[in-house]
Amino acid sequence: MNNFKAVLLLMLLVSHFSFSQNTQKQEKLDSVMITSSRIDLPFKKNSRTITIITSEIIAQSPATNVADLLQQIAGIDIRRRGVNGMQADLYIRGGSFDQTLLLIDGIKVEDAQTGHHTMNMALPIEVIERIEIIKGPASRVFGQNAFTGAINIVTKKNAKNVNAISFQLGSFGQENVTATVGKNFNNSSIIAHASINTSDGYRFNTDFNNQNYFLKGSFNKNNIPFDVICYFTERKFGANGFYASPEAVNQYEETQSSLIGISSVYKTKKLTLKPRVYWKRNQDMYVFVRDNPSIYRNLHQTNKIGAVINGSFSSKLGTTGFGIDVAKVYLSSNNLGKRNRDMVTVFLEHRFQFLDEKLDVTPGVAVNYFSDFKFHAFPGIDLGYQINDYLKVYANAGYTYRIPTYTDLFYSDPTTLGNENLNPEEAITEELGLKYSKGQFMASMAIFNRDSNNLIDYIKENEDDLWQATNIQNLNTIGFEANVSYGFEMSEFPQNITLGYTYLEENLDALNINFSRYSINSLKHHFTASYRSQFIKYLSQSIAYKFANRTNGERYSIVDAKVTLNLKSFELSIIGNNVFNAQYTETNLVPMPKGNVLLDLKYRF
Repeated sequence: MNNFKAVLLLMLLVSHFSFSQNTQKQEKLDSVMITSSRIDLPFKKNSRTITIITSEIIAQSPATNVADLLQQIAGIDIRRRGVNGMQADLYIRGGSFDQTLLLIDGIKVEDAQTGHHTMNMALPIEVIERIEIIKGPASRVFGQNAFTGAINIVTKKNAKNVNAISFQLGSFGQENVTATVGKNFNNSSIIAHASINTSDGYRFNTDFNNQNYFLKGSFNKNNIPFDVICYFTERKFGANGFYASPEAVNQYEETQSSLIGISSVYKTKKLTLKPRVYWKRNQDMYVFVRDNPSIYRNLHQTNKIGAVINGSFSSKLGTTGFGIDVAKVYLSSNNLGKRNRDMVTVFLEHRFQFLDEKLDVTPGVAVNYFSDFKFHAFPGIDLGYQINDYLKVYANAGYTYRIPTYTDLFYSDPTTLGNENLNPEEAITEELGLKYSKGQFMASMAIFNRDSNNLIDYIKENEDDLWQATNIQNLNTIGFEANVSYGFEMSEFPQNITLGYTYLEENLDALNINFSRYSINSLKHHFTASYRSQFIKYLSQSIAYKFANRTNGERYSIVDAKVTLNLKSFELSIIGNNVFNAQYTETNLVPMPKGNVLLDLKYRF
């Protein structure tokens, strides 16, 4: 480990004495269109708390996967089990791993079995154009599961400069091979990606073998464009203590996730229509004792077929957004049984503008029907006032909800029982924020409050009883968030500093029960910082820092770093994770690995 630190420090020092080339200019965030909702708006005009991770930031980051990348954003809690995003749960501003919605190019890829599978669909970073993070009440915009927010992964459409192959070697026997190719034609483009990631594991029974395959075709770009996206990922990994108690060291899991989606955009001067159809599949096999599946084995298969049409219409009264989302879910499981669910969601919103377009008011509502939970309506409103060219104040409020997963409803094992009589979780959330943007300096801050009802807990009266899922708890979450980003030049080379901080105060209603398994372990204090820099030609570096203080009192600091030597077609990077050997866990008492290093050799053609 001392040798690793010495190599990393040497590379950082060498960066002051090398040669150079011009780096890519940072994409101007103000001009980025937020396309995950029905009314397309530039980043600057939105009246919500939104964070954009651009492809430039992704390329410079020491993260090698989406799970690690999101760790660098304040207010995002990725609770990982192992390296390389092997198994990770996604949280926004507290809540639970079932309460955040993930989308790919606007396609909702939640899994009805359990939120543990959400990050299975996180794409390889090589094919990602940007990531849109929407915090706060989002059910009126996206529907169910956007309880605390939503994350939309936008894939690349332009095949220029994507052709690359890379080979990575690193600690714990990591070997990764990646290939991405693309071609632009007169009116279309194709991008394909394949990668295989393997490791011996950083401790007993944490080895893995991952495969990812991605294909996207964009056609008829100059008329009525349509995109076809195909993605398949398979993960096989040892799960030492991942889900049961830390003593369950022989667990093993295999997952397969796939997505096929076709989308288009039709535009006139006043009308925009965005039709989309998709099929999403997930398969999960869990074995309690890896070498003896007969002791306990679960096999779940979930299929979701959906069709969506979103649209907007501009008139003298403003812009009206509308949409309908129809989907069918099928589940086949040796534990949860055979299940199916029909889902229909109707969306309606309207953006008014007053006072020379300085004031925007957007009320809206989502009305949902679930064949097993009937009708629910969830209204909300966004407000914004542009004080001047650089400063905007905004507020939003809305009802959010989450229907129970099939695991909540029907799961059973020797210690746990689901409850088919559970009600949906509900919340009302309010937020007040301020944004400032001028040149390469951006700053924002927000305060928020979330009153959650009917939260699902696992409880029992006597110590020898089974844990049973029950709507039992109410929770009030109050929080504060601040972010700053500043870009500047030093000796004609671009530099960027970002800082973020989130504070959460969670007040749980007192329970008149003997045993409760509900564990709130949010990031009470969460501070992130990154510095992306270049001082000389050919060599650039980035450092990412995270401080976490959880509600159970655990606190830790993590430093990741990356140094990249760029020689035209060849690119050599050294990536260090947890540079200072912090000892910590993020979930279920699973110890995270100490300092480790990854050597990445990439050839662009």
